Amino acid sequence: MKKITIILLQELILLLCFGFFLYSGQTIKYRDTVASYNRSSLTLFAGKTKAEAKVQLKVAFPNLTFDLPVEFVSPEDGTNRNFVIAQKGKIHVFKNDANVKSAPVFLDITAKVTSGGERGLLGLAFHPDFKKNGYFYVNYTRGGKDLETAISRFRVSKTNANAADATSEEELLTYKQPFNNHNGGKVAFGKDGYLYIAVGDGGSGGDPQNNGQNRAVLLGKILRIDVDKRGGNLKYAIPADNPFIGNKDGFREEIFAYGLRNPWRFSFDKTTGDLWAGDVGQNKIEEVDIIKNGQNYGWKVMEANECFKSANCDKEGLALPVWSYPQGGATGRSVTGGHVYRGKKLPALIGKYIYGDHVTGNMWTLTGNQAGKYDNAFLIQHSGSIASFGEDANNELYVCSYGDGKIYTFAPN
Repeated sequence: MKKITIILLQELILLLCFGFFLYSGQTIKYRDTVASYNRSSLTLFAGKTKAEAKVQLKVAFPNLTFDLPVEFVSPEDGTNRNFVIAQKGKIHVFKNDANVKSAPVFLDITAKVTSGGERGLLGLAFHPDFKKNGYFYVNYTRGGKDLETAISRFRVSKTNANAADATSEEELLTYKQPFNNHNGGKVAFGKDGYLYIAVGDGGSGGDPQNNGQNRAVLLGKILRIDVDKRGGNLKYAIPADNPFIGNKDGFREEIFAYGLRNPWRFSFDKTTGDLWAGDVGQNKIEEVDIIKNGQNYGWKVMEANECFKSANCDKEGLALPVWSYPQGGATGRSVTGGHVYRGKKLPALIGKYIYGDHVTGNMWTLTGNQAGKYDNAFLIQHSGSIASFGEDANNELYVCSYGDGKIYTFAPN
């Protein structure tokens, strides 16, 4: 019995905790099996899959290495600076220059952050008017037994533009985390000026509290709030077109969309404003969604486009993913949402959504077709774990490599 318990615990950790995977060269060790493959003959998943334009990955800033980088963000303030989150609680800042020698600490809240596994300092968003007001927003987990997520605002030091005022924290929103995993983590401003927040279903496995479908709680949702106003006792306001504003059913008015498992990373298309998200699957399917106001993305009624733990389920009113892929083998185990490419260095990729898999390092593109669906194409494989994608001030794309602590970028091959 003890042996079975240990095995089940190992399975749960490997399936649910982002970051604890053994990957080396061309061999992936997952659970108790080893899948070896030749990169030139990599078998992808079923569906419309083809080879994409040739690109290469290269280390973007050879002199810099970060401690578990999970986010790469650049403010639109004309300074051409990059900011990288180190999961344990630091934010680093540096010039967008390949020859940059150092990345000083912009903010250190390590003492406040509970990190490890899927916990930590997980998200950073700069206010649309950051150049004038100096406000930025972070998403982090804290506490031990009483774990919770805090969404807080800080401001830049009045005397040093490359340092935050660590004493300026104002908590906007907190919510309890019943388990240690599925914390979501991303925060970003949309074209509407509102702050969007990715919240996982609370963790464990199979959403035991049914948080994804419970609109009376914040877990398993994408939230949207107005940080420039205040409403009632809140330190923010509810946008007038949030789907449940003014409801009499006890639904949380912050909810923008629901039925999500763990939307670890999302992004806005800089041209269309579309909100793309990678939602990490349970143990069968990974999915990519375009998130829209008021929609239900199905978890845990469905896992991606299949019924979860049931041969039949009521799919009426549920939003299906724009793309999904099965877990297993050399394909992947944990989707990392990416960005629609709007840079200039790689013309063949403009308008394509680039995303990847944290475990295998595979990256793909999604391209809209005339049928209103998306064609998937294999792009390239990274030899490490993909924690997140990010954009610089020029809309060029970067990859945070979780294992080696490096930041990579794409270049023509």
